[in-house]
Amino acid sequence: MRLAKSKWFVPLFAVALGLVVFAAQWIGGDPGSGLESLGIMTAVGALFLLGGRSETIRGLRGDGRDERFRQIDIHATALAGLAVILAIIVAFIVELAKGHSGNPYGWLGAIGGLTYLLAIVVFRIRG
Repeated sequence: MRLAKSKWFVPLFAVALGLVVFAAQWIGGDPGSGLESLGIMTAVGALFLLGGRSETIRGLRGDGRDERFRQIDIHATALAGLAVILAIIVAFIVELAKGHSGNPYGWLGAIGGLTYLLAIVVFRIRG
């Protein structure tokens, strides 16, 4: 896992993801948007690579983490998860109100809910 601790991991991952999105959009018949997506992800990768003086970027990149940043990361992850869960619930209810089955939002909500319950059990046993 040496690469994961390298300052190159996040920038290379961003570019690799940009290439995957580019390929998907090209296959979908929109290579122009694929190039835009690749450009955005390459710019994000460059920001992470060249923004080494910023404590925030070093922390996001993984090479400037300390206990304080780990706590910030945990709280930010929980808030992002809450936002996604709320969006899934709202989308599910909107789909039901339109007379649809609620999918794929029902499945996404079930995955999130079951993962949360499993995590509670596992962390409770470990702790």
